[in-house]
Formats: sequence, C-alpha cells, structure tokens
Amino acid sequence: MITFFRKALSSWLVLGLLGLVMIAFIVTGVAGPGGRGAAPSGGGESIAKVGSERIGAGDIRRRAQNGLAQARQQDQSLDMTRFVNEGGLDQTIGQYVAARAMEIWARAQGLAVSPKLVDGEIASIGAFNGPTGKFDANIMRQVLNQQRMTEAMLRTELAGDAIRKQLLIPVAGAAKVPLGIVTPYASLLLEARAGSIGVVPSEALPAGPPPTEAEVAAFYAKNSGRYAIPERRAIRYAIFGRDEGVAPTEAEVAAFYKANASVYGAREARTLQQIILPDQTAANAFVAKVRGGTSFTDAAKAAGFTAADTALGEIARDKLAAQASPAVAAAAFAAPAGQVTQPVKAALGFYVIKVDAVKPVAARPLEAVRGEIAASLTKQKADERLAARVAAMEDAISGGASFDDVVKAQKLTAVTTPPVLANGLAPGVADWRTPPELPLLVGQVTDATADDDPIVATIGKGERYALVKVAQVVPAAPAPLAQVRPQIVDGLTKAHAAVRAKAVAEAIIAKVKAGTPMAQAFAAAGVKLPAPQPARARQADLAQADRQVPPPLALMFSMRQGDTKLLAAPQAAGWFVVHLDTVTPGDARTQPSLIDATRNQFNRVTGEEYIEQFANAAAKEVGVTRDDKAIARLRAELLGGGTAEQ
Repeated sequence: MITFFRKALSSWLVLGLLGLVMIAFIVTGVAGPGGRGAAPSGGGESIAKVGSERIGAGDIRRRAQNGLAQARQQDQSLDMTRFVNEGGLDQTIGQYVAARAMEIWARAQGLAVSPKLVDGEIASIGAFNGPTGKFDANIMRQVLNQQRMTEAMLRTELAGDAIRKQLLIPVAGAAKVPLGIVTPYASLLLEARAGSIGVVPSEALPAGPPPTEAEVAAFYAKNSGRYAIPERRAIRYAIFGRDEGVAPTEAEVAAFYKANASVYGAREARTLQQIILPDQTAANAFVAKVRGGTSFTDAAKAAGFTAADTALGEIARDKLAAQASPAVAAAAFAAPAGQVTQPVKAALGFYVIKVDAVKPVAARPLEAVRGEIAASLTKQKADERLAARVAAMEDAISGGASFDDVVKAQKLTAVTTPPVLANGLAPGVADWRTPPELPLLVGQVTDATADDDPIVATIGKGERYALVKVAQVVPAAPAPLAQVRPQIVDGLTKAHAAVRAKAVAEAIIAKVKAGTPMAQAFAAAGVKLPAPQPARARQADLAQADRQVPPPLALMFSMRQGDTKLLAAPQAAGWFVVHLDTVTPGDARTQPSLIDATRNQFNRVTGEEYIEQFANAAAKEVGVTRDDKAIARLRAELLGGGTAEQ
C-alpha cells in the first residue's frame, strides 16, 4: 500500500510520453555520451514501424546513449552493459514508439501545433537565454551545435511534446477517485502497531576458528565476481576556458541599452496565482465560484490543486508570455489587483489568473546600468570567442587532426591519467588523487575506445571545456586473491558467527511462541544480549518518503498480531527478533486533510494509469510492429558484441 502511494507519476512510460529524453539534455545542458548529444534521427536498419513511419536503429541508439548519460547523473558506475541488461534499452524503445504512436494518432484526429507555440517553448528554455535573461538566437545555435542538434530537430521534438500534452494532461486531469475508495486507504495510514524488537549480535557469540585456506580459496573461486574491478579507462585531456574578454565600446553599450528598452525602461511586475483546467465549462464555473466570494486558494483546493500548484509568485509579462502564451499574459496584466481573469485558452488548457499584487518597476537610466551592461557584453564576447574556439577544435577533429595535433595548435597542456573507474578512482595506484573534473570527463567517454576520435567535452555550465581522448581501456576482471583475501576472511568469519547467532535467535523465538515474555527469553539465552526494546509506529510514519524505515519496524506491518519473526541484520551482523503485540486501527474520518491528501495521490496514480491505457489504445489503432531480430542486433551492438542476460 505504501508503494502505491509513492508511485505517482513514476511510470517510465508516462514520463517518456510527457517529455522525451532528448529535450531534457537541452533544458539541463547535460551532454550525451562522448559529449556528442543527439544527432539527426534515422539511419541503420528499421527496428520498429509505427503506422507507416519507420523507427531506425540509429535513432534508438542515440536515445539510449542519452538515457544512459542522464541515468549516470544518479549512478556514476552505470555503463551501457548494465543499462541494457537492466531494461534501459527496452524502456527507450517503449517510450519512443509509444510517443510516436500517440503523436501520429493525435494528428489524424486533427490536432496540430502552431509555429508560434513552438517559438514560445523555445524562448522558455533557460539554456538559450542571453546576458539579459532573454532568449538569444545566437546562444541557441551555439547550444544546439554543442548538442549536435539542428533547429528543425528541436522544433519537431517540441511540437510532438506539445501535441501529446494536449491529449494527456486532460486525460490525467479527469481522474477523480471516490471518497468511498479513498477513506479506507487513508485510515490504513493511521493504523498503529506496537511490539518489541530484540537483536542477537553475531559479535556477542564466542569467536570461532578462523576460516581455512581451503575455505578461502573455495569461496573466492565461487564468488570471484563479487571482487571484480570494473572496466577502467586511461584518458588524456586538456582543459581550457574563456579568456578575460575585451571591454565593449561606448557605442556598443548604448546600442545594447536601446535594444533592451523593455528591460531597463519603466515596466510592471505582478504577483499571480494560476489554475489550468481541461475545458471551458470547468474554467467558467471556477471563475464564477471565485467571483461569488470563494477564495482562489479554496476554489483551487476543491478542484484538486494545492497552493504550490497554483502559485506563480512575482513575474514579468514577457516571462509569463513565454511560460503560458501572449494571450494569457495580456489578460493577466490587464486585470486589476485582487481580480481574476476570464478563462484564456492555451496549449495546456484554459488558464484562469488571479492578480494578487501589482508592482511598478521604475526605469533605470543608462548611467545607472552602464557597468552592468559592460560586464554582460564583456562576458558575451568572451563566450563567443570560446564558442569559436570549440568550433575550430571540432572542425579540426572532423578533418582528421589527432589529440596531439589539436593540443599543439591550441597551445594546451595535456594530462594523462592511469586507468580509472567512472568515479575517477584508480585501483592499485598509490598516491593517486582524483581531480574534481575527472569523473565528469570519464562519464562523457564511457563507451569510447582508444581508436575513437577525441571529443570536446563540456565541464559544468559551459564555462570550461576539455579536449578528451581515451588512451587505453582495461576490461573488467576479478581482483587477485591476495589483494582481496582479508575481505574474504572477514566475510567468512562474520558468516560463521551469524550462523551461531541464528541458532540462538531461533531458540529465543521458540520460547516466545511458547508463552515466555520477550525480555525473559533474551535474559535466558545463555549469552549476554541487549534487552529487547519497545517499538511503536503508524503506517504514515513508514510512508514518509524522506525517512529511512528500519527493516525490523517495517516487518511489524506485515505480521499478524501476537506473531514473532526472525530477520537478518545487514552484513551478517546478527539477527533481529520482532514481536507484534497490538494492532490499533485508524479512522481517517477524523482527519479530512489526510483524506484530501490521499485522494490527490490516488488521482495522480489513476491519472497515470489513464495515460498508459490511452497510449496503448492509440498504439493499437495506429498499428505498431517490432522487428525482434533487429532489436536483438542493436542490443548486441550496445553490449559490445555480447548477449544480454536472460
């Protein structure tokens, strides 16, 4: 039940339908494997067909590489082999095929996206903003070039996202779970259980004889994979960044000030709330309710929205226009303070805006902002020279220049590392200290070999770069027995002690089940043990996402009243004895706020299920076929010619 509550919007299919992975790399600035980002789709054999559209292996390969790079932000040790074997390739194919099927179906129903909407989406991408915080076409082209994308590719992706959202957000928003279903589950969150938990530590038992050499050797032979050193790469790299820049002329400063009159001139900022509803009838009813005296917050809560969902805070007109639409911004900045707008239709539904406050912003004369503009233009010039340097290096590599050729031409200083893991550590290399930028650089060549060309990799937010080349790939292999022998001896010693501790714990459980109180059974165990401690918790305590629930406490919520169970402690440290005394049912009817919160969770989960079923139905109508043999060949290629685990 707790897993159910935590499931909301966690489906990989739903996340893929609401925003394809490639767009995340533009928005976040994360480059794909090798720093190469996405490339034009198509290429390679067909692995699937959606309607009449062919899905090429090249497109899926690039999306899998991007998916791996994104997953590595959470797990630096992840490589393509694990990514594929743990389902990453299957998810990538499933997401993309479902997304394309949804878009094709939607277009067949007459849905379309205007170029102006796509323009607005592009303008809202923070990575494309210039020194003033506004969209800059030159910076957009630089970012797209770094990501190996064209503007046409970006527009195609954004248009597809917008079409899917037009369909799926109203579908998810239609989910309303009845209170008769929600209340019993909310009551479960208030259920309380009480009992006692004792522990039999392995170290409390007398030390047994050390493991023999034969036992150590046999354990190593059977479990050598546990002690494998992962694949390592020795890389060569040279870091460079922007120079100090050239100060702008007075004419350039004045021209910039004039071109950005809307930023430096008198303007207005407003503090707003918004709600987006799926149809005009619901939006009109919402407006009537607020104008009839209900507060905006209370009306939004009744519609299933929290204050965090509706608050926009202080926002300028141009930013609101980029986030929603120019029509929404016009309505919001025409309404007086304290009023709500009429519903305005935009891409995501019908917007209703509440104006909480109006704040005039005085004009700033040129003299007051001269230094600010000069600093921005100086940085902009430095950025342009840095981008030109990056482009020149990439052009040289494309023309056949080697790592050493580029280092010499650009007057860089190269560094060569020993074979290192994804986290930058070098097993077996004494006194090695990992440079802070190294894990990021290794992560961008995770699939590269010594035969591949060097790349220009981005460090951080694009203020520094590095020319990177793989010098050597050392395959994964078990560590020598002599190197890991102390670990094996320690592990076997603990395992033997845990076996003896288990016998003591089982004897205690037998006494408790025969009627002996827990404290008395522990005291009579024959070895000195810590006294069992009382334990009490509610389901709601376990449901807190930010809390690490102790396993013995979690076990209490899967037991019958009066039962006693055994649970192994981590790392063979001993055994827990868990006894459940009482179960006190909860009644959520005394806490309406809990019922509301639970209902919102159910609505989100149910909405997610609606999306999945809607997507499946669209795919069935459009027609989807997969070439399993072609997918198997792509899988083997990504695994380096091997086969996936069965």
